[in-house]
Order: sequence, then C-alpha cells, then structure tokens
Amino acid sequence: MKKWYTLAASLVIIGISVGILYFAVYQPSTMRLPNDVTMETAWGKSYEFGDLPPKVRLVEFIYTNCPDLCPNTTAQMAKLRDRLKKAGVFGSKVEFITITIDPARDTNEKLQTYANAFGVMSDGQGWEFLRGSEADTKKVADAFHFQYRDPGNGMIVHTTLAYLLGRNGRVVKQIGMGTSRFHVDEVYEAIMEELS
Repeated sequence: MKKWYTLAASLVIIGISVGILYFAVYQPSTMRLPNDVTMETAWGKSYEFGDLPPKVRLVEFIYTNCPDLCPNTTAQMAKLRDRLKKAGVFGSKVEFITITIDPARDTNEKLQTYANAFGVMSDGQGWEFLRGSEADTKKVADAFHFQYRDPGNGMIVHTTLAYLLGRNGRVVKQIGMGTSRFHVDEVYEAIMEELS
C-alpha cells in the first residue's frame, strides 16, 4: 500500500513540475508579435509587425481611461527609458511598444495625449503608441495570452503583465504591471543582458 502512495505522490510531483515548466518556460517562448498585423501609431503612421528590425522590445497593453495600473506601468517604463537613453541603447537597440486594448475609445488624439504625458511627442522616438482594429488588437493580445474584457462600464479588466522580447521577437520575460510589480532595476538588467 505504501508503494501506491509513493507512486501517486511521485506522479503528482511530476505533473506539477511539467505544468510549471510549461507555463514558465515553454509558453512564454512561443509568444511573439504576429507577423501579419499592421497597426497605426498615435500620429497616424503605419506600423507593420512583419517588417520589424531585430531589437529588444518591451510590450505593454493599456487603455487610456485606466485609473491606475496602466499609467503606473507606463510611468515605470518612462523611468526605464531614461536609464536606457543614458546607456545609449534606447531607440537604436531597444524599443517600447504600447498597444491600446480599447481602440474604439482610444482615438489617435487620446493616444497622443497619453503618450505626451510620458514625454513621447511624436513617432520615431523609440516608443510607439499603437492602435488597431478590434480584430487585430485581439490577435496581438491572444499571441501573448493577454486577456481583457469590458464588463460594460468602460473599466476594462485585463491581464497584468508586460512582455520583454529578445531580438528574435520571442518573449524572454513576463513582467508584472504597476509600481509594486514593475521593478525598473530588474527590467533594466534583463534588457542589458539580452543586449550582451
């Protein structure tokens, strides 16, 4: 009887280990920007995911009416951008992408206002603020297993992760959103490691 308990316990441990390996290692390595999506920047320029030069990229999903989590994460990214600029890698080797998950309400003008609040005044500064059709937005979010929904009050419930992509376009690290989970020093080190 003791052998059966040992066998059952071993199988449970193996199952848990496989699950952890899948969600922590395999699944993130399959996440990437879809090649067949084109979005529009806040300033109206076309941005094609299938035509991106190799760079380390940090991708976040937001909506401009978000009361706390989204702007707090974007503020952390602005601090990170400043450090990367001092290191001489922002724009040339590292790019940030912010994608709205509320394209119906987040017009170009709203996205511009949001971007301006974090020191981004136009395209070509190494940080793109994007919007696309509902279908393309969902396609990009699905590629990262990023879930979101509007319960009917305009306050979108969403996954609380940002994504660091290596030069090959695949996710190398998932990063918690918000000031308590997005640690600038840790993300900076992860980016510099990817660049080395």
